Amino acid sequence: MKTVKPKKLSKGDTVGVVSLSWGGPSVYPKVYKKGIEYIQDVLGLKVKEYPTALADADYLYHHPEVRATDLNNAFADNEVKAIFSTIGGDDSLRLLPYLDPQIALENPKILMGFSDTTISNVFYNCHGLVTFNGPSVMAGLAQANNLGQDYQKHIRDMLFGENLLKGYKYPKFSKFADGYADWKNLENSNKIKGWQNTTGTRWVQGGETTGTLFGGCVEVLEFLKGTKYWPGNDFWEGKILFLETSEDKPTITQLKYFLRNYGLMGVYDKVSAVIFGRARDYSEEEKKELDEMIEKVICEEFGNKKITIVTNMDFGHTDPQIILPLGIEAKLDSDQNTLSLLESPYANN
Repeated sequence: MKTVKPKKLSKGDTVGVVSLSWGGPSVYPKVYKKGIEYIQDVLGLKVKEYPTALADADYLYHHPEVRATDLNNAFADNEVKAIFSTIGGDDSLRLLPYLDPQIALENPKILMGFSDTTISNVFYNCHGLVTFNGPSVMAGLAQANNLGQDYQKHIRDMLFGENLLKGYKYPKFSKFADGYADWKNLENSNKIKGWQNTTGTRWVQGGETTGTLFGGCVEVLEFLKGTKYWPGNDFWEGKILFLETSEDKPTITQLKYFLRNYGLMGVYDKVSAVIFGRARDYSEEEKKELDEMIEKVICEEFGNKKITIVTNMDFGHTDPQIILPLGIEAKLDSDQNTLSLLESPYANN
C-alpha cells in the first residue's frame, strides 16, 4: 500500500474545523473559542468552521451522516490545508459507512485529533494516508498557552514541518497534567488541573528498534475489533503500536483483556515495538502495576521477549501530548532514551 503524505502548513493557511463525534463546542463554547483563538492568533492560521463545528450535540448524535459529510467536504475543499477535530466522544465509528477514502487520498491534508478521532485517523491510515494523533481544538490547543513554550514549539515543529527534514527527536517534558479544570466554570476555559512531576519514560523491555507508527486510544480501538475496518494480519508487520488510555480510566484488568486479544491475533509477533502513553488519572502505584501487567501479558503469556516495550510516554489524554503521525517510520533507542522520526510526515519537506 502506497503511503500518501499531506503537505505541511504555512502561516496564513486555512484549517477546517469539524466535530466528528461529540458536539462539545455547543456545550462549552468558551473552551472552543480559546482553541480557535490559539489557532488564529498564535499559530497564524485561518479557520473555516464546517456546520458540525458548532452544531447542537444532540443533533450531531442523531446524524452521523452529517458529520461524515463535513469530513468528506473538508478533504475535498481546496481552500483547506488541514482538518482539526473539535474534541473526542464515543461514537465516531458510526461515520465509517459514509466516509469516502478516495476523496482524502486525492486531496491529502493533515487530519489531527485524538481520543475518539482515533477512528478517523485509523480509517484513513489503513487506506494509506498519514494522519496525526495529537491535540484537538478544545482539548490541547485551547490550553496550549498554559502548557509551556517547549510544547508550543513542538506543535509548530510538527504542523509547519520545522526541523523535520533531517529527522526529528521528540522532546520530553518533566511535568504533566491529568486533564483540565472544570469547564462549567467559565474562568477555567483554558486552564489545566495543575502540574505534576513525571517519573519519565519507562523501558519495560529495552532495545533499539525502528518501525512505522500506528495506534491511538486503546478503548476506541476496541470499537473496531471484529469489524471490516480492523487492519488485516499483514498490516501489523513492522509497526510501532502506540496505545493510550482515556479519562474513563479503564482498569488494569480491562487493559489486560485488551492486550491478550492483540496477542491472540498474533500482533506481538509482527510489530517491532509497543509503546504506551502516560495513563490518565493513574497513581504511581497503579502505573507500576500497569507496567508489570504489560510485561506479563506480552513477554510471559505470549512469549515475546525481544520487541521493545515502552510506557509512560508523553502522548494521549494527559498534557502536554506529543503529536504522532500514523504511517511514518520512527526509531526507539533505550540507550539514548529517545523516540525519533526517521522521515518527514510531509510531501513537501
